[in-house]
Amino acid sequence: MKSYLSMRYIVMLLIPALIVGYAILQWSKDEPRPKKIIVGVKAVEEIEFWRVLIEGVNTASREFGVDVSVVGPPREIQVDLQIQMLQEAIKQPPDAIVMAAGDYNRLVPTVESIRKAGIPLIMIDSAVNGDYAQSLIATDNFNAGQKAAVELAERLPVNAKVAIVSFVQGTSTQIEREQGVRSILEQREGTEIVGTYYSEGMEERAYEITMELLRERPDLDGIVGLNEPSTVGAGRAIGEQGLVGKVKLVGFDSSIKEVKLLEEGVLQSTIVQKPFSIGYLGIKTAVSLIEGDKVSPNVYTDSVIINKDNMYTEENQKLLFPFVEE
Repeated sequence: MKSYLSMRYIVMLLIPALIVGYAILQWSKDEPRPKKIIVGVKAVEEIEFWRVLIEGVNTASREFGVDVSVVGPPREIQVDLQIQMLQEAIKQPPDAIVMAAGDYNRLVPTVESIRKAGIPLIMIDSAVNGDYAQSLIATDNFNAGQKAAVELAERLPVNAKVAIVSFVQGTSTQIEREQGVRSILEQREGTEIVGTYYSEGMEERAYEITMELLRERPDLDGIVGLNEPSTVGAGRAIGEQGLVGKVKLVGFDSSIKEVKLLEEGVLQSTIVQKPFSIGYLGIKTAVSLIEGDKVSPNVYTDSVIINKDNMYTEENQKLLFPFVEE
């Protein structure tokens, strides 16, 4: 009798636990998991542009309630590593991939694999050769290159010699910015572009290139730096050679070092993009695709010309000193 009562008591205790367990199981089935988005960037270290873009990604992930992972090599020149990381991402698979291509042609097989896997693809900042993505969100880089060229042209003598210090050869951003620069300067009477030189996205390499240029071309009048490290490296060389004001410099992007170069008169103007918006819109667009909504095939964010005269306005200060989480 005691054994029967004990068994009945145990069963009575277990019934509520089983009910609760069943309810939790059903709730977990009904509760949708957060959407998984993988963001592949060209670099995750050093360059301020990518740090601010990733902050835009993180802000959007919190706002839209999605699970976001950011992957990318330490440096932009490490294209093979970016390809490897993206191939691993495809295997998971995520609900969408947002990526900035480290090379216009070499990333084509990777985006073909993404398409074959049926994963929605949004390109940000840098595209690939072909129509693979459902949407591209980027600066209008051709137009930004034209802005840089006009800024430099206004400061050049009649017969001018100009060099272009670029970053990683073969990216769509590099190609389009250089095309924009050349479309203006090659039409300027008496202006000669002595060459395009590639820093591989490294400040020290840009510095070495510019030092050699200044030694070999004492007739050089101007330089266009096509991204942050290229601009800073060129600026350092101009300053060290005592050529501030003589060799005009127009660059791209914003960083503490570039702000200092503007204040010192080494850098005449810089073309500032809106990386936070690019990152934020990349995630927002990915969420729309996952939910089955239509998206725009191209979204071009604005770029702003900042120089010593307008750098202290409230609006431009926000661009020069964006909030980035450490």
